[in-house]
Amino acid sequence: MTPGVEEGWGKVADAFHANFETPGEVGAACSVYVGGRPVVNLWAGQADREANRPWRDDTIVHVASTTKGATAICAALLAQRGELDLDAPVARYWPEFAANGKEHIKVRWLLSHQAGLPLIDGPLTFEEACAWHPVIRALEAQKPLWQPGTEHVYHAVTYGFLVGEVVRRITGRSLGTFFAEEVAGPLGLSAWIGLPEEHEERVSRLHYAAPFSVEELLAGMIATTGLDAETVTAWVQSMWSPGSIQMRAGELGGALDNASGEYVLTRAWRAAEFPAANMLADAHSLARMYAATVSDVDGVRLLNPSTVETMTAVQTDRTRMYGLPPGLDIPADRSFYMSLGFWRACPPAPMVGPGSFGHPGSGGSVAFGDPDAEVGFCYVTNLWNFRPDDPRASNLAKAVKSCLG
Repeated sequence: MTPGVEEGWGKVADAFHANFETPGEVGAACSVYVGGRPVVNLWAGQADREANRPWRDDTIVHVASTTKGATAICAALLAQRGELDLDAPVARYWPEFAANGKEHIKVRWLLSHQAGLPLIDGPLTFEEACAWHPVIRALEAQKPLWQPGTEHVYHAVTYGFLVGEVVRRITGRSLGTFFAEEVAGPLGLSAWIGLPEEHEERVSRLHYAAPFSVEELLAGMIATTGLDAETVTAWVQSMWSPGSIQMRAGELGGALDNASGEYVLTRAWRAAEFPAANMLADAHSLARMYAATVSDVDGVRLLNPSTVETMTAVQTDRTRMYGLPPGLDIPADRSFYMSLGFWRACPPAPMVGPGSFGHPGSGGSVAFGDPDAEVGFCYVTNLWNFRPDDPRASNLAKAVKSCLG
């Protein structure tokens, strides 16, 4: 890859470099495709501040839940080929899943976080989670928290195992292998769900932004969602307090210690397949991937327009968010505007138009496609900032939108 910005796209470069001043970056990259061609390809900063290692053209970084969009593309490919029926019960492909009241759960409810399985009762160890099958056995035994299809909540980690196991049952290949062979290989991507050891030296070290107060969190959510302070406070207290449903969803039955987060720095984590959360990639690759869902990229097109239309139809505007106190209603387009595996354009996910679809990742990364503008976009960073009003990706998306006209 070579760095560069085509004529007419200077505002994106300006926004990218401004992010290193305010709010600040350590290392980052941004790539934009339009009509199947790269128009922006930028990287800067340090891949490892302590070692003074510069970010290079082949640097890859952990993109957290941006992984979920790649997993959704794998499911979309199978649906497009007629191998996966989105309205079929999961048990058609995975018979053991039917246990404990799950026989009628539809595939589309896995993809749209409506299956009632954000948690695993556990206990599970980190080693068991990395081995895959212990998690699958636990999900088979798990009872849904609600009547599936009637409510939704973010399946932070289980999403990848649920969708990944369906893909494995249909194809005989793990999600990471299917992605490598059917998506990354044809497009020549530097992106992996389950990183081969020979690419370890390319991995950027994660750095963490300064912590922030509850008051700053609330102010950020009010600013990004446009909801009133009383509503946002009740939402945060019910969903994100210690021991809450959303906090427990990230723990995978005790396997993942999110208080320290040190597991994401290990070779074991990078080598395993967590198709909701552990992709390592560069920005150019994920922009190219999304570009191939909305246009032809060097002779490769992943999804046809009808598949994109089907997979990006919003689902969570039809059901209520699980765990909210009685009387509190959070509009989906202000909180969790989820289609079949893809977050749709809404305040928490910076994109360029109403048809945009993709997925943000914890820490700041985001990748998306836009069928109307034929855009593929990705921004990645190694300075993880968990503030809801983190402006870095938003600044870049606004610049892209401005350049589109």
